[in-house]
Amino acid sequence: MANPAHGAGAAQTQAIAAAATAFLSTLSDEQRAAVQFAFEPQPKATAAHFRGGMRSDVDMVGEQYGRAMWSNFPVSDVPRPGLRLGSLDDAQREAAMALLRVLLSDRGYRKVLDIMGSDQALADTGTPYASGRAAYTLAIFGTPSVTDFWMVQFGGHHLALNVTMLGGHAVLAPVLTGCLPAIYEEDGKRVRALAAENDKAFALLDTFDSKQRGWAVIGHPVSELVLGPGRDGVTMLPVGVKGSTLAPRQREMLFDLIHEWAGLLNDVHAAPRLSEIRDGLDETFFAWSGPTTRKPDRNGASYFRIQGPRLFIEFSPQEPGGDLTMHVHTIYRDPGNAYGRALTT
Repeated sequence: MANPAHGAGAAQTQAIAAAATAFLSTLSDEQRAAVQFAFEPQPKATAAHFRGGMRSDVDMVGEQYGRAMWSNFPVSDVPRPGLRLGSLDDAQREAAMALLRVLLSDRGYRKVLDIMGSDQALADTGTPYASGRAAYTLAIFGTPSVTDFWMVQFGGHHLALNVTMLGGHAVLAPVLTGCLPAIYEEDGKRVRALAAENDKAFALLDTFDSKQRGWAVIGHPVSELVLGPGRDGVTMLPVGVKGSTLAPRQREMLFDLIHEWAGLLNDVHAAPRLSEIRDGLDETFFAWSGPTTRKPDRNGASYFRIQGPRLFIEFSPQEPGGDLTMHVHTIYRDPGNAYGRALTT
């Protein structure tokens, strides 16, 4: 591993630390105490269970790592530490978004805005729980710098970003993305959230011959994330078509699909991770459950999974809402480096 205190990675970390410090400088002492916490690395994240929110009969699960917490459930049902965007004034909110812009790639930042816009569209219809852009929450764990081990967490309903940094290295994992509704209108324009993930998966499936498709298709329905919140450290045997059996074009399509998750992080910090994923493509599996066709320019109702040596991705359409094409949860995990645990070894 290159010296983490030098090079482009360190410069990028310094830019992120500067943006985080600038955000913290806009806050009152009381606000800083509510948004910045000690960083407490753990051997493993644990499941946290909540009831009594929007549905008292539902076990609402979050994943807890020290003081950090994330979930696919709304922030009113699984509380996140930190400050909600709705509690900030205009200058503070702009500083928070500036931090996200330097933390993420252009693609990643746009995806976050689309997910938040989807949740705002849902909030505008009326919800019995916290929803919309104002509910998204930011927290900082540790001291922003190039020399310290620290983390930024941002998310809300259908979004969880965990970015851990040390020196010139940054790890984005685990990540939850999702949307409801998947299609909405904003400023007179049609937005389709998480479209690229779905379109690229169907495009890859369409290139498979009968033998490859037979390997890829799971013989039973899958309707929930297998490794969703609270499942840190859980392993499972890979299923599906293996990367080593794919043609060069198909391998590039699989890598491009994975890039929709791994490429959420800024380009400098994402480059080593993407290289690692490319090197492991031979041992990466792609599996599918559900319909193999869909309506044009619309998400399908199909589940898919990508599993590699240090990679686990799921795309899972959801029943709530009554239309599987309009509600989706996805998960991205790095089993060997969740929460940046490998950075200190």
